[in-house]
Amino acid sequence: MPVRPTAATLLLPVLLAATALTACGGGSGGDPDTVKVSFKQSTDNSIRVMDDYLADIKRQFEKSHPGKKVELVPIKAPDSEYYTKVQQMLRSPKTAPDLVYEDTFLVNSDITSGYLKPLDAYLAKWPDWDQFIDTAKAAARGEDGKTYGVPDGTDARGLWYDKGVFAKAGIPTPWQPKTWDDILDAARTIKAKVPGVTPLNVYTGKPAGEAATMQGFQMLLYGTGDGTTDPLYDETSKKWVTGSDGFKDALRFVHTVYDEKLGPDVATALDPNIQTIVRGDLLPKGKLGIALDGSWLPQDWLPGSGHEWPQWSQKLGLAYMPTQHGQAPGKVSMSGGWTWAIPAKAGNPDLAFEFIKTMQTKANAKKWYVANSGIAVRKDVAADPSYAGAQPGIEFFTGLVAFTHYRPAYPAYPKVSTAVQEAMEGVTTGDLSVEEAAAGYDETLREVTDDRVVQR
Repeated sequence: MPVRPTAATLLLPVLLAATALTACGGGSGGDPDTVKVSFKQSTDNSIRVMDDYLADIKRQFEKSHPGKKVELVPIKAPDSEYYTKVQQMLRSPKTAPDLVYEDTFLVNSDITSGYLKPLDAYLAKWPDWDQFIDTAKAAARGEDGKTYGVPDGTDARGLWYDKGVFAKAGIPTPWQPKTWDDILDAARTIKAKVPGVTPLNVYTGKPAGEAATMQGFQMLLYGTGDGTTDPLYDETSKKWVTGSDGFKDALRFVHTVYDEKLGPDVATALDPNIQTIVRGDLLPKGKLGIALDGSWLPQDWLPGSGHEWPQWSQKLGLAYMPTQHGQAPGKVSMSGGWTWAIPAKAGNPDLAFEFIKTMQTKANAKKWYVANSGIAVRKDVAADPSYAGAQPGIEFFTGLVAFTHYRPAYPAYPKVSTAVQEAMEGVTTGDLSVEEAAAGYDETLREVTDDRVVQR
């Protein structure tokens, strides 16, 4: 599952949350009967999918564990600020919660920093762990072979398009582009024939954080080449890739989108609130033609979300992201997800794992996958017909998992991701040419990986 005012105004409630955490009992160990659960709260006040789910789990847990309490500690911040705030909290037993919501791409860097506790001893005694698919387990596994988190689902990415906008533009539906050029041609047609509509959104730049890297850049990069080698990290040499033509081609696509004004205006594209703008305004109001985005979007449109849009499955179509030239395998997706991890400095780790077990019963897991438009990582839920038919789009995105790629989630990855965002931002604003941005990325890559690079 897987981003928003100025950074300063958004960070203020985060800092207040940290202050409150410190003040209310000296960290997670202040009360042996209370488990403190820290999670990412949407910056859109009307979106309460996570809040409502955790409130229900809290009620279940307290009922089944008499005398025990759950304190929910929300952190309201864009993705990049959330990651920073969590890492600050994990450094000290005074602020570390008992349980924390971790993006899988940060697991290895937080392991290296000593922030997380291995869960193998707990998992060995938990029969439900056998229900989790291997790829999901691997996403929470450190380089030391130990497991540091329990995944709560995965995701996939593709192209969402507005059928009404396409009709006005004269583009036939169902629409399925076979190449990058097909996408750009559709966006150019929309720009020419449907004024007032943003033709195409591709997340870009540092304000969008990991959304720019994963929903934007990697959906392009992993569609270059012959599909047999990872274009970002070379597993054979254990080195990061520099100088690739695919990297430049991906940047060139981003440059084309913003240079030809096929995307949002640059100020909007670089607004930290861009993901909320896309999901809460542009798509529901018919103001965006094509969105390169994730499987989780419908969670914002479900009843009670504040942005109810019951017609979305009739208004929007879904298409897979094609490879650059339509070369095999033809389709591209990226998958990630989040895990529940126990901080190394947690005061009540045993109680925290009991909370995980409550969240991850089959019934509660299915409830969460459906609520947040996630893709099941439990085999028993994936095989349940009521899951597959619970929401339009689940079957489509589950089918993309066979073509998906996972980020090289090694300790250096967060810094590599930031370098990608900087390169994207440079070509988006026009401050850098594609060649300059790619060269700058290569230079930064050498710095953040201690020169562990290989050229292709």
